[in-house]
Amino acid sequence: MAVPEWGGSRTSVSIVRGVFAVIGLAAFGLGWAGMYEYREGKHPLDVLYFVLQLYVLGSDALQDGGPFPWPLEVARLLAPLFTLLTVVETGRLLLANEVRRFRSRTARRHAVVCGDTAFAKALARQLFNTGHRVVQVRTRPFGPLELRHRRMLGVWGDARSANVLRAAGLRRARYLYVCGDDDQVNHAIAVAAGTELQLRRTSPWIYVQVNRQQTCHLLQARRLGAAGTNRFRLDYFHVDDVAARRLYQRHPLRHAGERPLRLLIAGEGSFPGVLLVETARFWRAAGGAPDGLHVDMIGPDAGRTVATLAARFPFLERSCRIRAHNELLDTWLPRVARPARYDRIYLCHHDEQRMLDLALESPHLWHAVTEAVFVATYHSAALADAFHGGEHNDLLDEVDGRLQVYPILTRACDARLITDDLTERLAREFHQRYLTANGGGGTASGVEWARLSESMRNANRAQVQGIAAKMRVLGCVIAVRHGEDAIITEDEIERLARLEHERWCEERAGQGWRHGPRDDRRRRHPDLIGWDALGERSREKARDAVRSMSDMLADEGFTIVRLNEPVGIAA
Repeated sequence: MAVPEWGGSRTSVSIVRGVFAVIGLAAFGLGWAGMYEYREGKHPLDVLYFVLQLYVLGSDALQDGGPFPWPLEVARLLAPLFTLLTVVETGRLLLANEVRRFRSRTARRHAVVCGDTAFAKALARQLFNTGHRVVQVRTRPFGPLELRHRRMLGVWGDARSANVLRAAGLRRARYLYVCGDDDQVNHAIAVAAGTELQLRRTSPWIYVQVNRQQTCHLLQARRLGAAGTNRFRLDYFHVDDVAARRLYQRHPLRHAGERPLRLLIAGEGSFPGVLLVETARFWRAAGGAPDGLHVDMIGPDAGRTVATLAARFPFLERSCRIRAHNELLDTWLPRVARPARYDRIYLCHHDEQRMLDLALESPHLWHAVTEAVFVATYHSAALADAFHGGEHNDLLDEVDGRLQVYPILTRACDARLITDDLTERLAREFHQRYLTANGGGGTASGVEWARLSESMRNANRAQVQGIAAKMRVLGCVIAVRHGEDAIITEDEIERLARLEHERWCEERAGQGWRHGPRDDRRRRHPDLIGWDALGERSREKARDAVRSMSDMLADEGFTIVRLNEPVGIAA
């Protein structure tokens, strides 16, 4: 299916309006010529008055009847037709806002995007261009040319109001994206949406943008601990996380043969750390050896950044070799020996203009890299388009392909990556561990995630949401990891395995599965029985799911914390 262009389907409407204009002008021209001939000797102003009367379904000059000159015969038919078409178009424009509100309220399986920010508008456009129906919710009225397609709708008002969310068709939506620049307002919209969706069997997936990365991760932990207390799915996202994942989708790392791949990440702020974690995660998923990837971190506080990330993500130092250098890039680059150049250099700095100037003018930088220098920027999307607009639309030289301006906000406008949230990633990991431990076996659950049915995917998602109940049984919570993990005893594993089996039976029964010999078509499973009657092999599957929980949370930067452990207080 071809991807629709922004407002491109309005071509037919423009053609119709052009035909209206031709009819109106033709009616006037023919009317003037015919009336001038029919009322010969009349003053030109009288002729003009008689011609204009043709547009109101009558003219004093024609009251005596014909015959009329042929131009006048044609004009007295075209003029009323033009008037009728004008009335219809005027009525359509006057009712357009009400029609849009009705269509928004009655839309189904659509995406609702709340926010006045450039990111919210870009996300709505990306969803529209990939074939989704979109309802935008803004605090300011829409311009007359903004909503020019029947799949792009809009409601203006305060999204914290239940009436505004109902007007956007929230209850029948597939996704809700909250993308404002005020985190408190974003949270309030999420609360209003949660209230509106209480006790509904099916609800949209809700994604709330948080503008401070550390807060985003803390809220993800708290949400994971509360996921089992309500029916709807909610997660938080930060643009840095999405943009870093998108970077390696667009520019994947490739093995450098026998020598290790060498990367340099330089700068300050949140993006360098996010990029380091995503680099190690991508390399590990691609099957790269730890000695095959060497990463240098350059920055005034690089050592502490690396230490903090290594304590949070245990896979980081096992996936690649990392060296931190607490200094500035300007002093580091001249010392880089040319035979040992970097494959890639990433520049991520608060002072974006300084980084851009350095990338554009520094021969030291161009000589220090073999593939490309990536300049991460939040505010230079237009400059990135000028450099990388396409094969025949690139306006600026990319220094023989060695310069890549990477606009973080633009690249983060990827709805597929936003919806690939923490719940989805953990569910996918649960399934992958199940496949590794049990193999396919020719069952509906024994296939890769991409081929898995939605029912089986929902079973894995329910397993993630069930983590919250297990934490409450242990008297634990989920928190951001700082290097230590709580140890779950064998007795606790047994208790949680029983709880997991009971949860699984309840979830499967809710999907129409019943006890019996394994038959995926008829929804029969032999393990849909009580724990005491369950075979040892099936019990071990439940125990394995519990044992893997800590490792999976650690890979995402979270850990289990016991609330009832004694805390030592210094004298």
